[in-house]
Amino acid sequence: MGAHQDGAPVAARYQQQVEELCAASIRALSGETDLHFRARRLHRGRKLLPIFGPHLQPSLEEDDFGSFRGAADGIALRLAFSDAALHARLCPADPVQRWIFELLEQCRVEAAAPPDMPGVAHNLRHRFEQWSLAYHRSGLTDTARGLLLYTVAQMGRSRVTGEPVVEATEDLLEATRFAIGPAIGHGLAGLRRQREDQAAYAVHALAIAAVIGEMIQQGDEAGADAAGDESNGPNDAAFSLLFDFDGEIEDGIAHAESRDSRVLGEATDGYRVFTTAYDQELRAGALVRPALLREYRERLDRRIAAQGFNINRLARQLKALLAIPMRDDWDDGREEGRVDGRRLALLISSPAERRLFRVEREQPVADALLTFLIDCSGSMKQHSEAVASLIDVFVRALEQAGVASEVLGFTTGAWHGGRAARDWQRNGSPRHPGRLNEIQHLVFKDAESPWRRARHDIAALLKADLYREGVDGEAVDWACDRMLVHNAGRRLLVVVSDGCPMDGATALANDGYYLDHHLREVAARREQEGAVEIFGLGVGLDLSPFYSRCTALDVAAGLDNRLLFDVVCMLAGRRRR
Repeated sequence: MGAHQDGAPVAARYQQQVEELCAASIRALSGETDLHFRARRLHRGRKLLPIFGPHLQPSLEEDDFGSFRGAADGIALRLAFSDAALHARLCPADPVQRWIFELLEQCRVEAAAPPDMPGVAHNLRHRFEQWSLAYHRSGLTDTARGLLLYTVAQMGRSRVTGEPVVEATEDLLEATRFAIGPAIGHGLAGLRRQREDQAAYAVHALAIAAVIGEMIQQGDEAGADAAGDESNGPNDAAFSLLFDFDGEIEDGIAHAESRDSRVLGEATDGYRVFTTAYDQELRAGALVRPALLREYRERLDRRIAAQGFNINRLARQLKALLAIPMRDDWDDGREEGRVDGRRLALLISSPAERRLFRVEREQPVADALLTFLIDCSGSMKQHSEAVASLIDVFVRALEQAGVASEVLGFTTGAWHGGRAARDWQRNGSPRHPGRLNEIQHLVFKDAESPWRRARHDIAALLKADLYREGVDGEAVDWACDRMLVHNAGRRLLVVVSDGCPMDGATALANDGYYLDHHLREVAARREQEGAVEIFGLGVGLDLSPFYSRCTALDVAAGLDNRLLFDVVCMLAGRRRR
């Protein structure tokens, strides 16, 4: 694990790989096909699933891969053997009681691990042991309430699964186990007896949770746990996190933060635009002086040459991914296939002749259009050379593969709203005006232009003053509309971005999540329509709050062939999050 902790980008890539493997394992074991990780949380389709147990949240920094496998197997068994609706109805509201109830239900499903899959049982045991040791090392067992919960967890799992408690801490919990045994012993016996009946099992689990919850409450009130001192102690924050089943998991890859906009949610007419009078669609190369554009192109060529990309290999991968076999012609003179009527006369002149057949000849044809939509907001400026190199290499490879491509970008014509914001102020600054800036949509390469003709325009990505603010939702709509004009069998849109939509004037006049909310609506609507496949290519960021199919790349550390392959894997559907 140490090799994966030298920097956030490396950790991000490792986290992503682990999540992909775990998601595949969960899908296989649970039988549910639409499960994937987004923002480090498991989703079914677009629905966020709850955290099923306190020990099912391994940490990238603290835990090994076996812990992730154990957590994945535990989640899969929960999905396969637990009635979620029944569990939700019975789950107590009190945080401590819920913690116990969740853990005991997880113990029940883990006891149902298929006996012909001993590896699953091994993974589950390993994960629980690692969580137990981490709990103890954190100092939580130094408090009376922390030790009480730990003892219940050890006793409950041991009784339900038939496995011994964790040996390293067995002596630690002996006194507490002896003290609470009479109070919960009947419930523990019931758990073992009723573990195949969720409803009957829940009766005993709730009884145990109620008893322990009452013990902790009484101890806090009486001061037996020195609660006044602990409230400011080093373990208090860690203890409170035990009961956070709905919060975000903070370790691993950085991810975009997005919430619903109150203004957009309450608007009866949906997303608004104050004025489109200053909106522009421009050819990017026309915004740069020819001499400077040539300088940018030379700089880009030197960078690409130094990276040593295997463009021919990338082209073969893209063709294999995007091409479909189509009938090209017939191959005559075959010994099997369809009878060729033109050669039947040979049966008379040469009765032994067997080459009387023909077969269809198929050639792979890449009937597809792939568009890169590049976020040209200010934060992307630092990544401009890396992104330009990546796009340029892909455009060349796509052309070799016979795939049409477009390179588009989006920014604003000014900072802080520009002329649109001034018009709004002159009109009395009405409340909630909607989008309040002049947007610029940029065309670096259109679908009809070959790379050789567009190569200088692509280099305009290096022009620093193109990068201002970003209105992503309208840009995605614009790019999709451009793609629908083309009669392609597949249309793939790759949005390249390093963060959330941001326009200062729009955020101040509406609320901070107005553009975020709109982007999620646009992406969901376009995905549902199905005419365009949308992918999010995060520059050091997980874009899964916006795009269901995405991957994150570390371009700051330099580009290589492996990074190109990561993008191909995303397009192939193997990087869904």
